Amino acid sequence: MRRKTMLAAFTVILGAQLLIVKVSQGHGDVTPQSVDVTGLDKLGEEFLAENPYRAMGGEQYELAIEIGASGYNQNCARCHGLEAISGGIAPDVRLLEDGELGDEWFMERVRNGYSQNGAYKMPPFEELLSQEAMWAIRSYTETRPKPE
Repeated sequence: MRRKTMLAAFTVILGAQLLIVKVSQGHGDVTPQSVDVTGLDKLGEEFLAENPYRAMGGEQYELAIEIGASGYNQNCARCHGLEAISGGIAPDVRLLEDGELGDEWFMERVRNGYSQNGAYKMPPFEELLSQEAMWAIRSYTETRPKPE
């Protein structure tokens, strides 16, 4: 009887460990992903101070929002929350200032990341994402409803 109890306990523990591994992999690949910006106007090498797609409006802004949603989900949602609604792990990006002040803060953080006591809290994305992808993500996040 004791042997059956031990075997049952071992089976439960092994099953729990497998479940933990499966759940921890639920976010999929956590390596930053490139963002396909096909259709967006090229912005050049020099980083702009304000979201150009918002300024363009119309189809370019709508496309930027769509591309930004995909880019956000691939690269930002695991920390900043699904649909840009933070679960408390990282800042709620919907609370950034509107306009140029929010744009400046956003680009500084996305390009250079954020470290504290020698550990990155947010990795730098400047070498991984194009300026077009970064502004597309900003376009998406700035259109998400702000919390009340």
